[in-house]
Order: sequence, then C-alpha cells, then structure tokens
Amino acid sequence: MVALVGPSGSGKSSLLRLINRLDEPTGGRVLLDGRDYREIAPRELRRRVGMVMQRPYLFPGTVADNVRFGPAQRGLTVSDAEVDGLLARVDLAGFGARGVDRLSGGEAQRVSIARALANGPEALLLDEPTSALDEGRVEFVERLVGEMVRERGLVCLMVTHDREQARRMADRVLRMADGELVGED
Repeated sequence: MVALVGPSGSGKSSLLRLINRLDEPTGGRVLLDGRDYREIAPRELRRRVGMVMQRPYLFPGTVADNVRFGPAQRGLTVSDAEVDGLLARVDLAGFGARGVDRLSGGEAQRVSIARALANGPEALLLDEPTSALDEGRVEFVERLVGEMVRERGLVCLMVTHDREQARRMADRVLRMADGELVGED
C-alpha cells in the first residue's frame, strides 16, 4: 500500500484520475503489467483497477444494484449471498434492499468500497476514502482496507491529507506538490 500526501491542489486526485483513465494524459505513459494502459479498454481497466472516490457516487436504485453493477457489465451475476457477504464486510449487513437515497454519507462511502471490491480488482485507488466518515468509522474503514489489501493481494494507492493516517496504513508514503512527487516520508 502506497499513500500520496500533499496539500490541496498538489495533483494527488488528478494522478488517481489519470491512472483510472477518468482523465487522459497529455504526455508520458502509464503501464499496467508492462503494457500501455491506453491499449486496454477503459471498462476492462476499471475492472482491474477499482476506484473509490472522495465523494461517493452511487447509481439510482438499491444498494444491491450498486454492488452488482460492475460484474453485470461483464455478464456476471453476483448472488444474494455474495452481495450480503460484501455488505457485511463493510458493516452494512441487511442493507441490500435499501434505496441509495436513504443512505448517510458514510454508508454510501462503504457501499462504494463494496462495489469496487465486487469487481475483483487487482489494484485499488482510494481518493480520501475516510473524509466523509466519523472518527469511529474512520478506524473501521482503515482496518477494513488493510485487511482486504492483504487478503486479496491487492496493490493499493491511497490519497489522503492526513499524514498520520498515511503512516498507519501505508508501506510507503509519497509527498506531492505542484503536480510532482517531491519526496518520501
């Protein structure tokens, strides 16, 4: 797990958006398994590289609909038991039938994490994943992410303003300023 820290406007979130092809680079290359990622269809790239945004964006419908979304795009079915298991893992057991319009900000963020994990990604990009959570949930999500990264053998790149959080969670902490990596803590 690698954490990116730096002041607002330093380019941390922009880097994540480039890695997930939400924005396209004007120069340079991004490689995934030694292959230029522009050779990989965006949908396939986003399955392999899951992303959880700072502000959760959920699709209209139920929590279960959101968890099933990515796999359904590939013609895969996620069973009720699998949805329930993912939701239990993010401490939302029994929320599958709940409409996303009835979720708190923290609940929506945890649904976003479950949705990203449902795709079975190889890597996970986290953009301030705990910014909308209260202190108790911050600890829960930090622990959850750490466990999932280890259990699933994921590569994880996390953006945070919180240097202490970065030190708690990451194996490496990189500093950014003005769109460039400027050091390592």
